[in-house]
Amino acid sequence: VFDKTGTITRGEPNVTDVIPLGTALENEVLMLAAAVESGSEHPLGAAIVRAARHRGISLPKATGINGIAGHGIEGSIDSRKIWLGNRRLFARQGISTEAAEEHLIGLEADGKTAMLVGVDDRLLGVIAVADTIKPEAAEAVAALQASGIKVVLLSGDNHRTAEAVARQVGIERVIAEVLPDDKAAMIRQLQSEGQVVAMVGDGVNDAPALATADIGIAIGSGSDVAKETGGIILLKNDVRDVVTAIKLSRATMVKIKQNLFWAFIYNSIGIPIAAFGLLNPIIAAAAMALSSLSVIANSALLKRARIGLIQEAKS
Repeated sequence: VFDKTGTITRGEPNVTDVIPLGTALENEVLMLAAAVESGSEHPLGAAIVRAARHRGISLPKATGINGIAGHGIEGSIDSRKIWLGNRRLFARQGISTEAAEEHLIGLEADGKTAMLVGVDDRLLGVIAVADTIKPEAAEAVAALQASGIKVVLLSGDNHRTAEAVARQVGIERVIAEVLPDDKAAMIRQLQSEGQVVAMVGDGVNDAPALATADIGIAIGSGSDVAKETGGIILLKNDVRDVVTAIKLSRATMVKIKQNLFWAFIYNSIGIPIAAFGLLNPIIAAAAMALSSLSVIANSALLKRARIGLIQEAKS
């Protein structure tokens, strides 16, 4: 299971569209959205603030800023209530989004994350943000599928955007519009289907899912919480290392089984002979040393396997 933002995509989104509705102006829509996001650490919020500053827009001070998980953010500017988020946020406030629906559908079909901007009880406009897909993501997905592993995209984004991203990297199963607190529940659901689940993520919101999965794989460039939770940490921001980690773990298990086999062979032959007094102690000591040496030598061959996997991933 791959998280979308920051895992399949770079996590460095940029504003691509600002669409005012009614009598609103483009810069007004961007200014209000950037004002409530000015203190946010979320990549989408940072992209909006960056776009406003790039246009030289002066941002008013917003107060009462409150992030609503899985919905968006709210704040106040000069006693006006500002809303920035998805359809769920506006439905919750009883604000109709019908006027923006055509724009939303078109933007989402292009794989963009479209956010609605509202003031008080009025819809003001739409801001679209796009995140570029990591060039190695499709290669990693193809390699996993070729080895018989099912790949799922898990995202809090809407279905159209998540499915557009999934199509570009070759993922067939998409679980979208998942609230941050529900990601772990989706992992448990997959496990209840009899699946052994690995979760790959990078954000704070991914931590519960990483902990719930049979194995959590954290992206090295991700949040500290994700890295503390993950059982495997990828040192580079390269999802192909997920393939390398799985292949290396399988190679390690093969070595463990080989070592156990040879250890049992030595002991199953040596112990009965020694029990009947037919084994010279010097020969027994030599056989024991040889057993340990063979296990060490066989394990040392993993280094060659690891290098081969890394070279394969790079090629």
